[in-house]
Amino acid sequence: MYFVSDAILKINQLYCGMTIEAIQKEVNDALIEQVSIDSFQKETIIDHYKQTAQSYVKVEQSVAVLTNYQDNYSYIFAGAFGSVFGMKSGSTYINSAFEDDIFNKIHSDDLLERHVLELRYFHFLKTLSPEDRYKYSTHSYIRTRNADGIYKYITHRTYFLTSLSNGIIWLALCTYSPCLEQNPRKGIEGKIVNNENGEILPAAEYIHCDKMILSEREIEILREIAVGKGSKEIASELYISPYTVYRHRQNLIRKLKVSNSAEAVKTALLMGLITI
Repeated sequence: MYFVSDAILKINQLYCGMTIEAIQKEVNDALIEQVSIDSFQKETIIDHYKQTAQSYVKVEQSVAVLTNYQDNYSYIFAGAFGSVFGMKSGSTYINSAFEDDIFNKIHSDDLLERHVLELRYFHFLKTLSPEDRYKYSTHSYIRTRNADGIYKYITHRTYFLTSLSNGIIWLALCTYSPCLEQNPRKGIEGKIVNNENGEILPAAEYIHCDKMILSEREIEILREIAVGKGSKEIASELYISPYTVYRHRQNLIRKLKVSNSAEAVKTALLMGLITI
């Protein structure tokens, strides 16, 4: 089994020269089923959490991102710490579930690890009742490039806020705040934390959720993509049509919440879904 640094090294060797752009998630994996909700009720709930995020930022002077996974948009609330990302204090609406202006400042290795942690977190939440999802959040340290071009560690957390009536995750909150400890680390030290008692959830309790993300066929195709095979070659070897390969490629990209096959391979390697 790879250590994180070993996996990243292998990924960089395979994809040398390729920059990981801000991971553009297409957010319709576990969140793909949409449930209608009264528009007034929806706005009331969103306004409540907007006020919560604003209050948090006002006290902490940090950055908080409230994401609506159903409608694919976010609100970014920045305190004084927003200057690390070149942001002025205040709030911003973005037509995306993912905060590119922040992602672009994060070290590419840490961005990938953060992405994997969040994938695991949301898939772990799917195994819980909506009432129990509030008990858990993520915690990690990520390197972020400051105005002087120097990478400094900051603290990142993700919180579940609320589900739709069918249990699909609807709203979540990400926070970015200063990190007091700047000693070098191995990876982002990503954790899922029990908010009620502060205990760190053993990885064994959520790593198994990785198997829920992709089907066996999608993993098979992704493994072939990882060694450089094209759709026609894969189709011939698996005795399926090129269109079927294309459809599986699009599905696995969507499920891994990345923007292309190369990023899907990197994510799957780091998660141990495939090996080369």
